[in-house]
Amino acid sequence: MLGVNAVFHDPAAALVVDGIVVAAAEEERFSRRKHGKRPVPFSTWELPEQAAAWCLAEGQITPRELDAVAYSYDPSLAARSGDLISNGWEELRNLYARRAPSFLAAALPGLELDRVAFVAHHVAHAASTCMMAPFPSSAVMVLDGRGESTSYLGGHWHDGKLDVLVTQPLPHSLGLMYEGVTEHLGFLRSSDEYKVMALAAYGRARWLELMRDVTWTDGKGGFNVMPIDWAELTEPRKDGGWSTAHADLAASVQLRLEEIVLELATWLQCRTGERVLTMAGGVALNCVANARLAAERVFEDIWIQPAAGDAGTALGAALHVAMKLGDRIQPMRTAALGRHWDDAALEDCLRLARVPYERPDDIARATAIVLAADGIVGWFQGSSEFGPRALGHRSLLANPRRAENLMRLNDIKGREQFRPVAPMVAAHRSVEIFEGKLPSPFMLFTQKVRANWRDRIPAVVHVDGSARVQTIDPASEPLVSRLLQHVEDLTGAPVVVNTSLNTAGRPMVDDPRDALEVFGSTPLDALAIGPFLVRRAA
Repeated sequence: MLGVNAVFHDPAAALVVDGIVVAAAEEERFSRRKHGKRPVPFSTWELPEQAAAWCLAEGQITPRELDAVAYSYDPSLAARSGDLISNGWEELRNLYARRAPSFLAAALPGLELDRVAFVAHHVAHAASTCMMAPFPSSAVMVLDGRGESTSYLGGHWHDGKLDVLVTQPLPHSLGLMYEGVTEHLGFLRSSDEYKVMALAAYGRARWLELMRDVTWTDGKGGFNVMPIDWAELTEPRKDGGWSTAHADLAASVQLRLEEIVLELATWLQCRTGERVLTMAGGVALNCVANARLAAERVFEDIWIQPAAGDAGTALGAALHVAMKLGDRIQPMRTAALGRHWDDAALEDCLRLARVPYERPDDIARATAIVLAADGIVGWFQGSSEFGPRALGHRSLLANPRRAENLMRLNDIKGREQFRPVAPMVAAHRSVEIFEGKLPSPFMLFTQKVRANWRDRIPAVVHVDGSARVQTIDPASEPLVSRLLQHVEDLTGAPVVVNTSLNTAGRPMVDDPRDALEVFGSTPLDALAIGPFLVRRAA
């Protein structure tokens, strides 16, 4: 079963064989275009052809052998022209009705047209989380900008089926509201919302009452979002700088989002009686809101699929159709579902690049020595991650004990200096240093840094005393676990800074050439690529 996402942004493909996720990848990792598409509206013809081809090759399957191709958008549900968002919706609807099966078949030679299945966008989101979670049943929350004609799905996963309890029709959309303030604050719409979340920590929610006046839940599981003129509150952010007013606006929108998510979750818990909530959709990547929801204990546990944004709908669409065809779905065990290279292939790349390299006895210890000396290291190991977070496979690593390393990393990556970086820590040590939702293997919650550790690991402490923690389980991540132990032996702190291995405007690195390009164009001190270590020349 091949799942495909392409309609809005973050095109991706995922392969499910006999209920097991074999491969999943985003097109941006191949095309090297961030979010995978050209900046034109409704570029639905831009299929994730390279990602799909790799997934099939990884599974040793040809298009002709596929039981189905599941597409995470159902044109029959699309909003009609003039309804809501754009006059382009009717054209989009007609394009899909006429051409979607044929252009999928053109991208997958040998595919039978009758094997193309359309899956509603939010159903695909829901399947990507409730079917992948390690729980037999859960309440399900999907929040994003838009699907075909809705922006929210609240559901109940039980007995192998998804009951849709409530949906929210457009134009009411929490995701679009957040996109709107993101654009007003000078960031990229539909991709830079996490920057608003970071900026919010510097502000005071002085427009919270106004936000409550224009956004509210309806008591029936849904919500209302009225049009908001952001320019009446603050000037647009220009020239890269930001003011107190910009931070206050970000804080007001962020806090109101958290309040509404809490109210929606409370309704779902009362309706389903479940102890677990599973989440997906772009809003589920808002780790501050997730942490607030976890802290309020509306549910005993929360599980979020690591590729919670639109890329994850490729996985969800495949899972949804696979279950309908009788497959028994196996829970997700790792987000490392992308491309990988063996040692010989990595060494060939290094030789071709003509860079000096060494093969230390233990790459984890050799890397720890560089980190302990305040070096910054590119870390390229194993299979690449599916989703927007670097989880110890395509990472930039640094020593958290020096506050200056945050500025160094943001300079290397070309990022705004108000943005934080994340700590990696062994799961069994995490509660000593952080408090909040733990363990947190997919870096989807923020935690508070305990007071006695804030001065010891200042590089990972955000302005509000929080950190977005990734906990490491030695059973699933033995190499990173060894690295953390060596770092603690050398520095006394069992924490390493972990941010994505990329530079501004570029996707996370995926293949060895990408890693070497970043190493060659930035002042990294070393690159740990498989068992090999490349050092910066003196």
